[in-house]
Amino acid sequence: MAFKDIEYVVEDGIARLTLNKPEKLNALSWSSWAEIETAIRMAEEDDEAKVVLITGAGRGFCAGTDLTVTDPEEDWHPRPFEGRDLMMRSRYRGTELVYKCRKPTIAAVNGACVGAGFSLALACDIRIASDAARFSAIFVKRAIVADTGCTWFLPRIVGMEQALKLMYTGKIIPADEALRIGLVSEVAPAEELASRATALATEIATGPSVAIELMKRLTHEAMDNDLHTQIEQEQFLQQITHQTEDAAEGRQSFLEKRDPVFKGR
Repeated sequence: MAFKDIEYVVEDGIARLTLNKPEKLNALSWSSWAEIETAIRMAEEDDEAKVVLITGAGRGFCAGTDLTVTDPEEDWHPRPFEGRDLMMRSRYRGTELVYKCRKPTIAAVNGACVGAGFSLALACDIRIASDAARFSAIFVKRAIVADTGCTWFLPRIVGMEQALKLMYTGKIIPADEALRIGLVSEVAPAEELASRATALATEIATGPSVAIELMKRLTHEAMDNDLHTQIEQEQFLQQITHQTEDAAEGRQSFLEKRDPVFKGR
């Protein structure tokens, strides 16, 4: 699959999705979003892809929406939907596809992360930031409401008060403040971000991927379930993991007092 605005490669279990318009700080057009949606679908369908790692080329993660694009719609990358699903599906739902990706997702935020790019990072399961990263729900500075899921993601990550403060002001916050409020889980020196994100992605990719994917599903469902329902769902899905080769390897490695070697099956 040929892409123009992103790079996508699967290696050692890691699906690397790199926003690749560094001259525009990786600002996103609708065609860019179509490429992201396509790459996420590809990762979901590829059993060799155990984890998705999203980052930006150059000195920015994503500067939000690219307002300078003039390409006609017929030249945009096709979205990975057909028929009425395509006709009725909002273009703003790219972040939903990232959030609902059954594979674990990591955002390695290397620089400016604002607007729709901020929403993209929020849609990922884990965010690691470079000490050069800057974050902003900048929408209010353009006198528009936040979009691409920001109002849904942000309160769930940092709490209602912090979320509203960020969205009311459009303030740009540095990486250390993002860490303090729980927006990111880790801050690394700029020169170490790629290696740290890769190390985490590798750790996840070499884990029991069936169990990890079901863990993500359960945790998402827990946001809406009561405790009784959730415990029963855990028990039901655990029966699937008991049938995997990885579960047998987990038990055997415990008995043999060695590290497990999981195959993702």
